[in-house]
Amino acid sequence: MTVTIRIAGEAGQGVLTTGGLLVQTLAELGLHVAATRSYMSRIRGGLNWYDIRIGESPLWAPAERANLLVALTDTAMETLAGDLANGGVVLYNGAEADGSIAIDLAGVAKELGGSALYANTVAAGAVLALLAYPLDALEALLAKEFAKKGPEVVEANRACARRGAELVAGSAGALPAPATGGQRAGSIYDGATAIGLSAAVAGVKFVTAYPMTPGTATFACLAGLADRYGIVVEQAEDEIAAVNMLCGATYAGAPALTATSGGGFALMAEGLSLAGMMELPIVAVVAQRPGPATGLPTRTGQQDLAFAVSAGHGEFPRAVFAPGTVRQCYDLTRRALETAHAFQTPVVLLTDQFLQDLQQTLDELPAEPDPIDRHVVTAGSDYQRYAETDSGVSPRALPGGEAMVVCDSDSHTADGHLTEDLDAHVAQQDKRSRKLAGMTAAALAPQRHGPPDAATLLLTWGSTYGPAREAVDELRSAGESVAMLHFAQLWPIDAAGVRETIGSPERIVCVEGNATGQLAALLRSVGALDDCELHLRYDGLPMTGTEIAERIRP
Repeated sequence: MTVTIRIAGEAGQGVLTTGGLLVQTLAELGLHVAATRSYMSRIRGGLNWYDIRIGESPLWAPAERANLLVALTDTAMETLAGDLANGGVVLYNGAEADGSIAIDLAGVAKELGGSALYANTVAAGAVLALLAYPLDALEALLAKEFAKKGPEVVEANRACARRGAELVAGSAGALPAPATGGQRAGSIYDGATAIGLSAAVAGVKFVTAYPMTPGTATFACLAGLADRYGIVVEQAEDEIAAVNMLCGATYAGAPALTATSGGGFALMAEGLSLAGMMELPIVAVVAQRPGPATGLPTRTGQQDLAFAVSAGHGEFPRAVFAPGTVRQCYDLTRRALETAHAFQTPVVLLTDQFLQDLQQTLDELPAEPDPIDRHVVTAGSDYQRYAETDSGVSPRALPGGEAMVVCDSDSHTADGHLTEDLDAHVAQQDKRSRKLAGMTAAALAPQRHGPPDAATLLLTWGSTYGPAREAVDELRSAGESVAMLHFAQLWPIDAAGVRETIGSPERIVCVEGNATGQLAALLRSVGALDDCELHLRYDGLPMTGTEIAERIRP
């Protein structure tokens, strides 16, 4: 069984603090956790919520409805109480509320701690009691988190947690809850942190970006890791400067990365083409938001696939990856960096707000430095940066040695000097294009979940992995013949291989977070797919397994 706790209130009211305390505590109790966030683009006010789903086995996606709503404001109560699952419980921040459990969280906090800031701890203690879980893990976490503020602050927090539990004692165990395992199920990571940690471990030495939600979380993570891993972090004046700095850093030999969103990536398009022409291994993490223009800056969507595959002017090879889980965020970041350096070409890693913020319990991710192969050679005075090769990948030397490393944004000859010799231009264009054969041969195949002969096949990419997987499991448990294919690499595509993998199911449904079915269109364009149904969501909220299952069920 699973239970979802939804903490809802205004920005600045402590929704994240309460949620963070509970996520860590519930993981310590041995539960599997999947936590997601929904928030408005404002510093104060509005309606934000933090969903924490817990279970006895790994969880992949949010639930459609909450079992316990912690309503910190009247607006939260009025807007979300109607979305509770059957038998759901409401914990209301107030003196009284019909049909709900009411606690004056701020009043209790002031009474015991002298400040309303302790209200989050009161709420956390009450939630654990409603689920009939002990407070030991929460009290230990409070001692660790507030140790630097002194024993008085630690004890005030503990007292507030206990009082929260006492105030709901009459309703303790009101919700059936998953059994605690006693042993921690794993460490808590979110997608943004997994990307940042992977980049640091892989040897990225230069990171630059102009802050843009939801990509900023990865940028902030790398800034926090800078001292430990020896990374230079630069907040650029804009995205144009950021991508051009990447080109300079990779020309000099430093693995480099930027994090942005759709509007910022649009500004990087010219620099992406520069990297394509100069054959530089830049990597851009693009955290998608619903658009166009500013769109919904704090919501989620999958609307930039077609843009990522075609961004930039002229023709040059690139790879596009899109992780589907927090673990894949870690693994594919390294894969993106390795691909960029192996083929000396730009790579885009597509993520989104849902996956950036998604917290999951995972086995500990490797954190020891393990630099990628930069594929750098030592060359002599006869070196040619763009020497023609069968693979299209030229030997890459770095400036500063005996070799003269000449790069140019114009069409150039094999030695890097600009030219208007049309034959030389064609030769270099063909050379770059030959990289696609090797990139396609190395491309990740879509991964199947479910039987190979299923009558219904879901096609998914990126962050729709978790909801689609849960939909498949739900439908199969009801006796339906269904499976899914998840695309973690979107370009280049081995069209023949994908077509063979898809096979001939009775029904194909493409599940995407956009309005036009961009994966379906991409697969059709390369001859990997004829036709399919579409299940699309583009309201800015993530999909759920139940939602997909209801749509797919015959």
